[in-house]
Amino acid sequence: MTIYNVNFGIGWASSGVEYAQSYRAKLLRELNVSTKFVFLEFINNENIQTLTENIGFKDDEVIWLYQYFTDIPVAPTTYTVTDIVNDIAESVERETHEGKIKRLYLPGEQNFITCYLKYADQDIVDRAEFVVNGMLVRKDFYSYVRTFSEYYAPSDQKAKVYMRQFYNEDGTVAYTEYIDGQTNMYDFPNNKLYSREAFIAYFIEQLNLNSEDIVILDRATEVGQAILQNIGPAKIGVVVHAEHFSINATDDDHILWNNYYEYQFAQHDEIDFYITATDLQNQILTEQFKKYLDATPRIVTIPVGSVHELKQPNAKRRPYSMISASRLASEKHIDWLVRAAIIAKQSVPELQFDIYGEGGQKETLRTLIQEHHAQEFIHLKGHVKLDDVYANYKLFVSGSTSEGFGLTLLEAVGSGLGMIGFDVNYGNPTFIRNEQNGYLIPIDVKEESTDEIVARYAEQIIRFFNDGPSEPHQVSYQLARPYLTPDVQQQWQDLISEVSHD
Repeated sequence: MTIYNVNFGIGWASSGVEYAQSYRAKLLRELNVSTKFVFLEFINNENIQTLTENIGFKDDEVIWLYQYFTDIPVAPTTYTVTDIVNDIAESVERETHEGKIKRLYLPGEQNFITCYLKYADQDIVDRAEFVVNGMLVRKDFYSYVRTFSEYYAPSDQKAKVYMRQFYNEDGTVAYTEYIDGQTNMYDFPNNKLYSREAFIAYFIEQLNLNSEDIVILDRATEVGQAILQNIGPAKIGVVVHAEHFSINATDDDHILWNNYYEYQFAQHDEIDFYITATDLQNQILTEQFKKYLDATPRIVTIPVGSVHELKQPNAKRRPYSMISASRLASEKHIDWLVRAAIIAKQSVPELQFDIYGEGGQKETLRTLIQEHHAQEFIHLKGHVKLDDVYANYKLFVSGSTSEGFGLTLLEAVGSGLGMIGFDVNYGNPTFIRNEQNGYLIPIDVKEESTDEIVARYAEQIIRFFNDGPSEPHQVSYQLARPYLTPDVQQQWQDLISEVSHD
């Protein structure tokens, strides 16, 4: 039996879906369950192994759709600049090196190879771009060998990719992808596929799934049909990672499902189980299936993460310390937290606020902090492993208005932090007991201005530090106990046993 977990892509600033998969990998690994994590998106910014290892996957657990049809396993990048030089016929006349970019200049006008290094101080190359007469003609991508190449031609004064070749370890071509705008064709020695959907369907077929295998869809937008139609006798489940419907577009007669789950919900007869992260979402989804679809599918609650232990601080928690941890994305509303901290600082002079995470809003937040001269007490800490960091703080704050679970919330209560967040489903009410370990703040984004929301948040920060709950840390520890790893592992074991014996 193997469990295949289907996702799209992965990056440095991964979403909660990837972190949920990483937690699942650890849990199933300890249960000695054969587990694979399938990534369907084309990834060419760097070796997928770098990204999957960073979040905690083992190489033999990862299947990348585009590499699956070659004999090259997912492996770290070890290919070097010297290897590239040995592969080319021309001599290198000179080199330049700046940061993670090394450029090799060849004979002739504007002929050079740009090597993108994995590390600035090592000659290990993730990819190389080949320029002839000033025009990009090819990109090569590497792990321990060349894994694939992209070929370019000029179009509207830009280099346009028209073909990719994916290689076997010995350098032979495993298959070729032809690209024409939004059209993709895949040429295999014994098959031709004329769309990406057909490519994915072919991949699922080649897995040769049996009745003991389980496929879990973490993401399936636009590919759900190709997967469902080709899994054969395997069991299939769907993980609901976020709010699954639109409250404002739902009435007694109609429901508007989240479009990420609409197809999977409509195909409930073909789905063996659904997983929600909280009992509240399970209850709501169960009632909605019955009311709107007259269906009673199997829906189980399994947290998307766990805590191995309740983390106690090694020393006294830093007084008046506050932490947030998330992707720095607009929907996380970290800017609200920054503004609230600036207001709260006037009443809590010792306040210190550390923001952990990376994302597209980082520079916006940096500018906001600088504009308010708040650099001395609000710090952007970047992406850091937080296991032993949380317990140094007094208070965790969340600005998100929609969380399917909230892994950082779990990690925070597992370290005994006080908690403040908005009173929205589903994560905050799971981990925040109002007036006991912190505060749930009512919110109506349609009726309230940002200034009003920020002001009320600041009030709760001030309240927590100046006149807060008597034992917030102990309440948080109690809330975290049901999420200890052995308990969550048992829930997975129960589901696997139940589904396997259907």
